[in-house]
Amino acid sequence: MNKILIVDDDCEYRENLKEILDTAGYSNDMAVSAKDAMEKLQAQHFDVILLDFMMPDVDGINALGEFKRISPNSKIIMITAFASIENAVTAIKKGASEYISKPFKIQALILMINQIIEELRFEGDIKKLKLEGTLSCLANSIRREIMRLFQTNKKIRLMETARKLDIEDHTKLLFHLKTLKEAKIIKQDKKRTYLLTNEGKKVLECLHILDNYLSEK
Repeated sequence: MNKILIVDDDCEYRENLKEILDTAGYSNDMAVSAKDAMEKLQAQHFDVILLDFMMPDVDGINALGEFKRISPNSKIIMITAFASIENAVTAIKKGASEYISKPFKIQALILMINQIIEELRFEGDIKKLKLEGTLSCLANSIRREIMRLFQTNKKIRLMETARKLDIEDHTKLLFHLKTLKEAKIIKQDKKRTYLLTNEGKKVLECLHILDNYLSEK
């Protein structure tokens, strides 16, 4: 279960956030200050940190760098009642993943958390499956479109692929198919039909997660 740390010096606000997250099914803990949060981060891992911008001892902006040092894989959402472009840019530059202003709708916060958890899952899958090099071949948009065809087709043929992607230059299409084949993402059967390898199925799952994440942004 994904764990969330709420860092806010306002007791009532902190408790309200905890209740919201409890209802949403998240495992969560609370910290009353940046120092308290650092101690908790050193003791256990939190996937997402909800960090208040203004706190009495060390404010959220100054705490960001230390949080990322202690727990580099945690995603931080900065929460503030003083919204400004300057504050948002500063927060992102210092390591925050997202920025939300008070008052916010509960659903907006839950959606943001869900998106960040999807991002974490995507990053985790890439590292776990050691797909960094394999996924680099998907930097090309045509190759990504070819991969997306496998979401609804177990196999694809050259001419059908050219028609669906509206590519008249078959030489170009063959080049992209060859690149995917060399990356061991796709293979050909005896009928020269293209299908996904086991590695390709993992890549397609990662691409699907990324597409969903980007469509919600």
